[in-house]
Amino acid sequence: MADRRLHVFYNVARLLSFTKAAESLHMTQPAVTFQVRQLEEHFNTRLFDRTHNKISLTAAGERVCFHAEKIFEIYAELENSVRELTGEISGVLILGASTTIAEYMLPALLGDFKEKYPDVNIRLKVSNTDGIVSMVENNVIDLGVVEAPVNNKNLAVEPCRTDRLVAITPPGHELSKQGNRQGNKIPVQAILDYPFICREEGSGTREVIMDYLKESGVEAAQLNIIMELGSLEALKGAVEAGIGVSIVSRATLLKEIKLGSVEVLELDPPLERPFSFVHQRHKFRQCAMDELLEFARNYCENHKADNE
Repeated sequence: MADRRLHVFYNVARLLSFTKAAESLHMTQPAVTFQVRQLEEHFNTRLFDRTHNKISLTAAGERVCFHAEKIFEIYAELENSVRELTGEISGVLILGASTTIAEYMLPALLGDFKEKYPDVNIRLKVSNTDGIVSMVENNVIDLGVVEAPVNNKNLAVEPCRTDRLVAITPPGHELSKQGNRQGNKIPVQAILDYPFICREEGSGTREVIMDYLKESGVEAAQLNIIMELGSLEALKGAVEAGIGVSIVSRATLLKEIKLGSVEVLELDPPLERPFSFVHQRHKFRQCAMDELLEFARNYCENHKADNE
């Protein structure tokens, strides 16, 4: 409902990038540039300084950005107020989730939510945990769901459910034989003797594993990392192929356990982590966002046993 030129400008100002703004708005970069130039012509002044492929806000741009944020918040309050009166839950929500959550937890949750609230349109962006937190910080997404701790105290973090991580090996692997002799458990130090496959830098799973090793008295440098993969499916495939062993969420192994394509070993001590919702602490939330958060809380409560 707000001025389109102002909306486009505000996204560029937040991201300090015409390219990233175009991606977030599902527009072409020339279209974004055109809208910003139209606004600059309206105010008869430059709103951005452009030097060496970098942009920054001018003094006028900073003032426009400050008031634009207030304008959009007032519009959101207006829409919420009317929808509360009519009982309508609608709008667009932009979610972000790390890969494990997007592939194995969110489809069922969002499917159930969409069935209850068909007028809410949900867009999902997938990235690793660092990327999701960055998108929340920059207001690119309304709500993030992550698999590692979040250290930004300006963001609200709400644990959803506990996820248990386990070691996986190819069938008949020496490590699995050792685990079978010890009640299907292995000390974490036992992994150091075998080639290890891990997720990429920035992955929440990798961060949690490295913190766990450190707490268990194991230095990350002791791991015999032979491969780093940005896809969980690729990682599991590499283990199935006998390339090495790994540590993954048990919730992602339903198919592999059923097929017997990997062997699952509990870690000693156990390794658990929270799946958490993260959003701006002070950002005004529309009704649809509140409904999604409440729906997700109930979903997580009802599916606590899924990872056991």
